[in-house]
Amino acid sequence: MLKKRVIPCLDVKDGCVVKGVRFQNLRQLDEPGSLAEKYMEEGADELVFLDISASSERRTTQMEWVRAVADRIFIPFTVGGGIDSVKTAKEIISLGADKISLNTRALEDPNLIRECALLLGNQAVVLAVDAKMTGEGRWEAYAGGGTVPTGRNAIEWIEEGCSLGAGEVLLTSIDRDGTDSGYDLKLIEAARNAVSVPIIASGGAGKLQHFVEALKAGADAVLAASVFHFGIYNIAEAKDALAEAGFPIRRTW
Repeated sequence: MLKKRVIPCLDVKDGCVVKGVRFQNLRQLDEPGSLAEKYMEEGADELVFLDISASSERRTTQMEWVRAVADRIFIPFTVGGGIDSVKTAKEIISLGADKISLNTRALEDPNLIRECALLLGNQAVVLAVDAKMTGEGRWEAYAGGGTVPTGRNAIEWIEEGCSLGAGEVLLTSIDRDGTDSGYDLKLIEAARNAVSVPIIASGGAGKLQHFVEALKAGADAVLAASVFHFGIYNIAEAKDALAEAGFPIRRTW
């Protein structure tokens, strides 16, 4: 049985890690390299970095912080935000990232998923989906860092993205983001029933039990920011909770 993963998320804006609630009211924390090294030492399985203002500012990912992170850590990490071409994706991988995450640009041009998968391999292409509930059992995919409604059914978009070559889904609930109220379990279940690729649950972690609930709902990995950034829990505590619930995890202590 594949081990379940615990993944801190670092949202980057203007070269600094930030955190907000429902993608709003951002607070500055630290520079990406320092936090990345801290989480690696704590036992994080992977890291996800999202340049959250790149798409709304219509620019590509700032490569300086990607290079700085790659120089300081030796665990897998994913970079997303502002990846608008195969060329940009290839450059990010060449700097040391293991995966690239596609969201806004893929919604505009779904063929970008196929092109990146053909060049880098499916395992290196993560489809990031920011989903907002529109009704019982229905969610809409948002672009532009969770600020632009697209009118697209989020679950249908996940199915399409995976059929085009995405090898993993980073699924974020906009409604739960930064609220500490728990993951949107129905959203996770709907995505799990739609595709077979690994799903990273994101948005809403506030208690250790929330991590367990997300995996029980069908996620393969749990991603969180606030609870780790603000010292509410550390990586080891999260993994201990998963192990106690019967899930296989990678231990580094």
